[in-house]
Amino acid sequence: MSSRKTATVILLMGLFVVSTAFAASLEEDWNDFLRYAKANQLDLAKEHAQALLKGRPEPIKLLALAAEREEDYATILQFGETTSDTELVTVINEILDIIDKGRVECWNDFLHYIKIGRFDLAKDYAKLLIKSGPDPVELLSLSQDNPQGYSILLRVNEAAPDAELATLSGEVIRLIEQGRFIRRSDPRIIVEEIKRLSTTERGKLTAVKRLQDAGEYAIPYMLDAMADRSRLNELPNIVWALPQISRSAIRPLVAALQMQDVTLKTEIVKTLGKIGYPQSLPYLKYVVEKDASSELRNVASNSISEIDKQALNVPAAVLFFNLAEKYYYHSESLAPPADAGFGNIWFWDMQKQWPVREEVDTSYFYELMAMRCCEWALKTDEGFGRAIGLWLAAFFKAEATGVPMPNYFSRGHADALVYATTAGPEYLHQALARAVRDRNADVALGAVEALAATAGERSLFYALGPAQPLLQALSFNDRPVRYSAAIAIATAGPRQGFAESRLVVANLAEALGQISLQTAEDTERLNAEMANDYAIRAADAMLKLAESRNPAFDLSLAQGALVAATQARGLEIQVISSRILAHLASPEAQRAIATMALDSGNDPETRRFAFESLAVSAKLNANMLPEAMVDAIYALISSDQTERDLRLSASTAYGALNLPSRKVKDLILDQAKS
Repeated sequence: MSSRKTATVILLMGLFVVSTAFAASLEEDWNDFLRYAKANQLDLAKEHAQALLKGRPEPIKLLALAAEREEDYATILQFGETTSDTELVTVINEILDIIDKGRVECWNDFLHYIKIGRFDLAKDYAKLLIKSGPDPVELLSLSQDNPQGYSILLRVNEAAPDAELATLSGEVIRLIEQGRFIRRSDPRIIVEEIKRLSTTERGKLTAVKRLQDAGEYAIPYMLDAMADRSRLNELPNIVWALPQISRSAIRPLVAALQMQDVTLKTEIVKTLGKIGYPQSLPYLKYVVEKDASSELRNVASNSISEIDKQALNVPAAVLFFNLAEKYYYHSESLAPPADAGFGNIWFWDMQKQWPVREEVDTSYFYELMAMRCCEWALKTDEGFGRAIGLWLAAFFKAEATGVPMPNYFSRGHADALVYATTAGPEYLHQALARAVRDRNADVALGAVEALAATAGERSLFYALGPAQPLLQALSFNDRPVRYSAAIAIATAGPRQGFAESRLVVANLAEALGQISLQTAEDTERLNAEMANDYAIRAADAMLKLAESRNPAFDLSLAQGALVAATQARGLEIQVISSRILAHLASPEAQRAIATMALDSGNDPETRRFAFESLAVSAKLNANMLPEAMVDAIYALISSDQTERDLRLSASTAYGALNLPSRKVKDLILDQAKS
């Protein structure tokens, strides 16, 4: 064994200072025990484990050793479960008991130092507690044994004096909440508590409290027990307990309304009425409108009356839509339980006749539930178009989280844009109007891009009441939305004048100007690649307007951006910009094209395209170049050093300028031999 007896040993995180001889002995016995355990040398492992125990190690110090390497602690657990040496198993269990005691001490010391304001020591104990890999359920039990200490922990997490303590206390709280979730969702505990309902009166009260803690997780097992004909004697007690699960029971219960067992479905309908929360109303009204059983329809009507009598006069589709909107806007009353770290979306398994749940990320739980409610609205009334617009908005909103779509989306499930382009302009304008109202850039951008792909002139200017959503999007507080809206309108090419046409051109010019920003202006919403894409799309849209001579748009408002773009580095954007400038009756526009053509810094291909644009400009607007530029073009044409294709393009532009015959005469005579 190696000796480290010449210095003080500081165990994990500088927390525990012990005498050198004792620390070395403890650490050596621990390491040797682990080494021989991993090598499956049972006698030697047992010898060093017994030596470790003989030294009567303090629990907190042994915990510190165990926490140094997570794999070591796992080795002990696995070794204790697999070895056949009963004496060694006993020794290992004693070691584990000491480590568990150390964890309890660590928890108590953590709370103690928080209480007396020694946050430096509290942080060290928190680190050790977290690193030791505590069982969340055991940590929950510790917190429940000391409710005052847990309250202090919550307070310090909310008002921690430094960020590190806030992070550490938050992680401890997260572990406790994880333990709460594990305990309340354990099927074995739930099944036992359902049975306990039919024992003594005291057992019944204890059971219902624990089933309330289990919440939605208890419902499938309670329904299963209710459907079991061999347990009919338990039925009254389960029926009594079911409404007391309260609001958390609603989602699995309404999913179970698709079952075929009318008797059990009747009990569910009655339960929803007794629970009394409005989120049950659309499902109950669906039963009233669609169920084949007149008796069940009457029971559903009575349950609706218990919650809100007015809802009897509202169609189920409208009630589903209203519920979808509450989910869309993250109503707190519809929040999933916070302790699990995910939300459950409940479905009915037709084959098994059993409610099943799909765990989904909480970042888009509300959006997915909004989509589900919209789907139910359309099942109820296929002509209820407002549900389509909201469904699209919710899908775009869910995609914006960046989280992969849930498993219940079938393989190859289309993305939101596919559904949006299929839906048509009316529903896209609904989604866009909502996004403009909410100032939600992700939904707005999705709707506008879909409109750009599918809509014509008339459908682009669709009005919802006094507002025209796409025109409103031109002033949105997000550049991609504004640019996409302008591109959509310009691409559709309306020829009738409208007030916002100047705003369309202004946004196109701004989008074109992004080409020069490169990465300096990178943001999450608009990076260099996106900026380049928008610049090219905006240029393409303006070129279409220019070539069609569309009278509704004054492209001269974009002249400055177009001139700047001819000086950018990038063949495509330079060429398109020069072609647009060719249609502007402006000396500055024509001179910018000529400058691009004459610039020897541009490659020959770029210059040839520029001369082609100059020829078009000259044909449309005549010569507006100064004499010096004309002379420069003449010099290029007359030089033997000019590349053949470039000289041909330059001469074509020169001819289109329709210059006085003297210049042409000089060109002919200059090449003539004496």
